[in-house]
Amino acid sequence: MNISEKWLVVIAVLLGSFTMILNNSMLNPAIPQLMDVFLADAVSTGWVITIFMVTMGMTVPVTGYLGDRFGKKKLYIIGLCIFILGSILGSQSWNLSSLILFRGLQGIGGGIMMPLSMALIFEAFPRKERGLATGVWGVSAMMAPTIGPTFGGFILETMNWTYLFLVNVPFGLIGLWFALRYLPHSKSNNRVTFDRYGFVTVTLGVGAVLFALGRISEFAHLGERMNLLLLALGIVLLYVFVRIERKVEQPLLDLDLFKIPAYTYSMIITSISSIGLFAGIFLIPLLIQQVYQFGPIMTGFVFLPSALLTGIFMSIGGRILDRSGATGVISSGLIIVTIGTFPLGFLTVESSLAIVFVWMAIRGIGMGLSGMPSTTTGMNAIPNHLISRGSAVNNVVRQMSSAFGIVFVSIYYEVRRGQLTASMNSFEEASIQAINEGFIVVSILTALTIPIAFLLERAARNDERKMRSNS
Repeated sequence: MNISEKWLVVIAVLLGSFTMILNNSMLNPAIPQLMDVFLADAVSTGWVITIFMVTMGMTVPVTGYLGDRFGKKKLYIIGLCIFILGSILGSQSWNLSSLILFRGLQGIGGGIMMPLSMALIFEAFPRKERGLATGVWGVSAMMAPTIGPTFGGFILETMNWTYLFLVNVPFGLIGLWFALRYLPHSKSNNRVTFDRYGFVTVTLGVGAVLFALGRISEFAHLGERMNLLLLALGIVLLYVFVRIERKVEQPLLDLDLFKIPAYTYSMIITSISSIGLFAGIFLIPLLIQQVYQFGPIMTGFVFLPSALLTGIFMSIGGRILDRSGATGVISSGLIIVTIGTFPLGFLTVESSLAIVFVWMAIRGIGMGLSGMPSTTTGMNAIPNHLISRGSAVNNVVRQMSSAFGIVFVSIYYEVRRGQLTASMNSFEEASIQAINEGFIVVSILTALTIPIAFLLERAARNDERKMRSNS
C-alpha cells in the first residue's frame, strides 16, 4: 500500500468517527428544547444522551471477534450504515421513545466503528508510521466533544432540532464512499470461535454499569435501590466475565493483553486521561455560564483554543513518536496537562476570562502530546493479530472511564456547592469554589499518571531493543 492509499484509509475512518462523536456532543445543549418538543421531564429526556453511551459500550466488546470473523472493512461499513440509518430515523422521531430507540441504534453503529477505526489504521501503517496516523485520526476523538456543543447550539438557534440528526447524513455518506473505495479488504477468519458466555456476561455487565452511571447525576441518585442493584449486578457480571475469559481457548476480549506492561500502562493513562477530559467538559460550561454569566457560544469559544491545539499537538506528538520513540513525549504531555489544570483550581469570580483561555490552551497542548501517543505506544506492544481485540478493550476502558468521570465530578460539584452555599451565602462564590476543587482533584489524578508515563516509555524502549535484536 503506497503513501496516498494509507492516508486515504485515515481520512475514511476519520470522517465516520468525527461525525459520530460530533453528533453525540451536539445533542448535549439540545436537552431543554427536546423537553419542550416532546413534553417530557429532564430525567426522561436525558436518556437521549444515556442510551447512546449504553448501547455503544455494550457493542464494543464484540467488535474484535466480529472484525476477525467477517473482515474489518465489511463490519466497519455495516457500523457506519447503522449510524446513518439511526440519524435518518432520529430526525423523523414522532415521540421521545422513538427518539431514544433511534439514538440506541446510533450507539450500536458507533460501538462498531470506533474500535475498528484504530484497527484499520494499524493494518494500513507499519509500526514506525502509526504515531502520526493515529494522531491525525485522534483529532476526531479529542476535538469533536469540545466543538460539538457550540455547533449544536448554533443549529438549535438557527434551525429545527431535526437538523442535529440530518447534518450527519451527508458527512456519513461521504465517509461511506471513502470506506467502500479506500479501506483495505481484510480476510475473514472462519476458525475464530464465538465466546457466547463471555459475550453475555461482558455485554450485560458493561451495559448495567453504564446504565447505572447514566442515571446518576446528583448525590441522591447514589442511594437509589435500582442504581445500587445495577452497579452490583454489573460488577458481579464483569467478575464472572474475567473468570470465563481465563478459561476459554478463544476469549472474546483477550485479558492476557494486560500481561504486556506497555499495554497495561497505556490503559491506565487512557482511563485517567478520559476522566480528566470529560471532567473538564463538565466543569467549564458551569464556570462560564453559572459563575461568569456568559452564554453557550462563549463556552464554545473557551473550548476552541484547547481543541485546536490538541489537534495540532496530537499530530506533532505522533510524528515525534514515529521518529524518536515514546521517550519524553508522553510524560512531557502529562506534565503540561497538570501545569495547565492546576491553576484552574485557583480562579475567583473576578478572574479574567482570558486566564481561562490560556490555561485551557495549555491543557490542550498537553492532551495532544500525551493522549494518542500513549494509546499508540500501548497498541504497538501487542501482536498484530490481536490489534482489533486490543482496540476493543481500549474503547471499553475509555467509555467506562468517561462515564465515571462525569458522574464523579457532577456529584462532587453538587454536594460541595450545597455545603459551600450554606456557609458562604453566595451562589457564585460557592459554585466557583466547588469548580476549583474539581480541577484540583483532576490535576492531582493527572500528576499521578506521570510516573506511569515514564514506565510506559521505558517498556516501549525495551520492546524496541527486543525487536532490533530479533531482526
